[in-house]
Amino acid sequence: MNTKNLLLIFTRNPELGKCKTRLAATIGDQAALDVYKMLLQHTVSITEGLTCVKEVHYSVSINPNDIWDPTIYQKKEQFGEDLGARMKYAFVNGFKQGFEKIIIIGSDMYDLDQRDLEFAFEQLEHHDYVVGPAQDGGYYLLGMKSLNNAVFENKAWGTDTVFRDTLHDIEQHNHKLLDIRNDVDYYEDIKDIPAFQKFLKQTDDQIH
Repeated sequence: MNTKNLLLIFTRNPELGKCKTRLAATIGDQAALDVYKMLLQHTVSITEGLTCVKEVHYSVSINPNDIWDPTIYQKKEQFGEDLGARMKYAFVNGFKQGFEKIIIIGSDMYDLDQRDLEFAFEQLEHHDYVVGPAQDGGYYLLGMKSLNNAVFENKAWGTDTVFRDTLHDIEQHNHKLLDIRNDVDYYEDIKDIPAFQKFLKQTDDQIH
């Protein structure tokens, strides 16, 4: 295992009515929760085999008996007033522990696999930053080799300006942009993907 590489996985506790709320507005709370649980399982499948240290950061509270195997994942709580502060806190602690390359992802990326994450770590061999832009104007992955506070500050988190503003913070540095990918926030993000159809059948009547 490469003990100098750290993968941060930010996740929301899967609670009915409290996750994927924009998706739930169309397909209902239960179907949205089922979709999110599937996305969590996918995130486990693409990260458990990575040869790096892995931390799962929970939005509310740590669940010791969930799908994240404690022999594979270190479990921590997020800390901070907004997403930027919470990510910064996780990166600060990672660098304090002596990690040399740190990458953060969320847990709602169906359009991502293990090789993508391996490739991102490889890019940090030759770049100071690696960023994976999302179709909605945010990013699905951010990696760096030293702390840059600016990328975590003065952002309208959850809007379509996040990637653009983050790029502005690092444009003077050596960086690598990954392929644009789609995260799952809305019905339109999953309506044409076969794997999600079983969750949508129960809500088809109210959508069409």
